[in-house]
Amino acid sequence: MLVPNNKPRSPAAGHHAGRTVGQLIRHWAQARPDHPFLVWEPFEQPGHTWTYREFAQDCQRLAAGLTQRGVRHGDRVLIHLDNSPELLLTWYACAMIGAVGVTTNTRSAGPELAYFAEHSEAVGAVTQPSLAEALATEAPQLRWLAVLDHDAGAAPANGWEPPIGTEPFAALLLNTTPGTVSDAEIDALDPVGIQYTSGTTARPKAVVWTHANALWGGQVNARHLELTPADVTLCFLPLFHTNAQAYSVLGSLWVGGTVVLLPRFTASRFWPLSLKHRCTWTSMIPFCLKALLEHPIPESHHYRVWGNGICAPPTDELFKVTTVGWWGMTETITHGIVGDLHWPSPSMSCGRAAPEYEIAVVDDTGEPVEPGKTGHLLVRGIRGVSLFLEYLKDPQATADAFDDHGWFRTGDRVRTTPEGFIFFADRDKDMLKVGGENVAASEIEAVIRASGWAEEVAVVARRHPMLDEVPVAFVIPGPGAPSSLEAELIAHCRQHLADFKVPHAVYPVEDMPRSTLEKINKAALRATLAADA
Repeated sequence: MLVPNNKPRSPAAGHHAGRTVGQLIRHWAQARPDHPFLVWEPFEQPGHTWTYREFAQDCQRLAAGLTQRGVRHGDRVLIHLDNSPELLLTWYACAMIGAVGVTTNTRSAGPELAYFAEHSEAVGAVTQPSLAEALATEAPQLRWLAVLDHDAGAAPANGWEPPIGTEPFAALLLNTTPGTVSDAEIDALDPVGIQYTSGTTARPKAVVWTHANALWGGQVNARHLELTPADVTLCFLPLFHTNAQAYSVLGSLWVGGTVVLLPRFTASRFWPLSLKHRCTWTSMIPFCLKALLEHPIPESHHYRVWGNGICAPPTDELFKVTTVGWWGMTETITHGIVGDLHWPSPSMSCGRAAPEYEIAVVDDTGEPVEPGKTGHLLVRGIRGVSLFLEYLKDPQATADAFDDHGWFRTGDRVRTTPEGFIFFADRDKDMLKVGGENVAASEIEAVIRASGWAEEVAVVARRHPMLDEVPVAFVIPGPGAPSSLEAELIAHCRQHLADFKVPHAVYPVEDMPRSTLEKINKAALRATLAADA
């Protein structure tokens, strides 16, 4: 297994030795200079298209601006933006100078922002008008803060004024001096990106990707979808997550294809934009499929494949498209489990073990489970290449994520068939999936306990017709709890948590169902919710 800061020891690691993300951008700027790479389709303002040459030039100008502000090799830059061209420009400009782009969820609350900035030790940040005041307040230690002139393509609110001490993002692009460093100074195993992802701890963990990770993600994503330079992806999922950042953008970049970028998903614009740009593939989630069912479907389109968490959903016939299922996570960069475009997969399965990874399904003792039974999903790859490098500044969490044989503990449970197909079962970690966002129950519980109004708290998932799951909290009120405990706790959570983490309901109870060692039996709480529903 690859150890951080050691040179690659395997063919897979060596394949990307000496390669950087900046090299990939410059390659296509030379090979396909006039081919469209990024097409921006905002809601209100005019759109814009960057060819590969233009995108590389703007990245180099931005890299110069970052260098001028003191950003150096290894420094971290907070990128707190909704989907926008500037998010991609900043991330790739950081890569060109060996800096690290830290992409954060724009729905985060103030305390979460403060944690991201402090924990990552970001030297500066890029954000948008609607988020600038909060970031300036919560992260005063930033050396500089650049603010866009729009909110994901929408004009700022009337009367908006930039916070004192900030500068316009456009100022970062004024320096035309090359801002890159020699590729010889950037190692393939140097960090290139950080994403904060929910885990079982009260604080999100910072997943570190290397240049080799990013290149691996682009290469393998493109391979699984059989992408070519003629492919056009419609990208509407958040770029601060792996799905859009790696599956869509890096996969398209690897083959020299085109990315049509939207600020966010909108069912009413999906088909018009898909037809306008002759989109050939996109990454889906169940929420989007459900929303599209409410809109007319064109007689014909150019899609040849959609990606989703499941193979061949029942809607494929309706939408006249082939859906390839997949399973992956921030720590795996790409799909550890994937369907096939040419071989049929059982409907609702995730596919089969990807050829680039080792997959194991084991019981609580670590022994392989028989087909048909559910077990813990383990993945083995190469740290810093096919698996993330580390959790930033958390060696214990990094070590705990792997067993003694180098298998990464995913926290998911799956069921296999005798033919080798894999079906997702549930999460053995205490996690919720809220509209595509991973949410740790422990993070919400910690915030509720901090209110001082709860003697005990248990957060569990309640089924939701559009969001899949939403959090609800069972609370044993403590001394001094207000009479309007539900409303007060929800308001408290809104101050400290991203909106999708805020409980949809709070249930005061006298006691909790218990299991072994007096632990709260969350399965019983979930059963209660299901019975009530």
